[in-house]
Amino acid sequence: MALQDISLNIHEGRLPRHVDVLVDEANHRIHSFIADRSIRISSFVPSDFEPAWFALQAIVDNDLATGTSFCEWGSGFGVVALMAALLEFESCGIEIEHSLVDASRSLADEFDLNVDFVRGSFIPAGGEPIVAALSANEDAWLIPVSDSAYDQLGLSVSDFDVVYAFPWPGEEKVIAALFDEFASVGALLMTFDHIEGVRIRRKVVKRSRG
Repeated sequence: MALQDISLNIHEGRLPRHVDVLVDEANHRIHSFIADRSIRISSFVPSDFEPAWFALQAIVDNDLATGTSFCEWGSGFGVVALMAALLEFESCGIEIEHSLVDASRSLADEFDLNVDFVRGSFIPAGGEPIVAALSANEDAWLIPVSDSAYDQLGLSVSDFDVVYAFPWPGEEKVIAALFDEFASVGALLMTFDHIEGVRIRRKVVKRSRG
């Protein structure tokens, strides 16, 4: 299998009012969360939510997703998963930190959005060798935990039509390899970094030469 980049004109502008309200509230809670903690969660760095919204909107407008199942890997406050729900995706998020799972559930309740946030690792069973081979760091968010997030959701990676992740520098290859190994053909991987912005790739069948 392989991941194929999708060239897409993403038109950014002003967020819709209801999305802007969500992002403002999320940013307020995130700032308070960070300020109130004596020990910072080193793995928690918020994504840039505005580009994520416009990319999701472009996916919907161009009918790129094969279905409506969405998962945010390493969901933090769950903002991107919540935005996906606003676009009528059946959305969920996986997060390893208890306090962030609680925070994302509280934010979902505030906006009456039905998004399932679970505590655990997004690394599926069988994905450990990929992480070991490609990750040079022993980061907590890349260590599988005993309670399977996918069992809690009643889903597997192959059930998701769109997966979003905000990988740390050096971890993008791990995310891509896990997705390539476990996602269904046709599914979309949407990633973000502060330099390249949003990247959208589709899992495709790799063509053999000859």
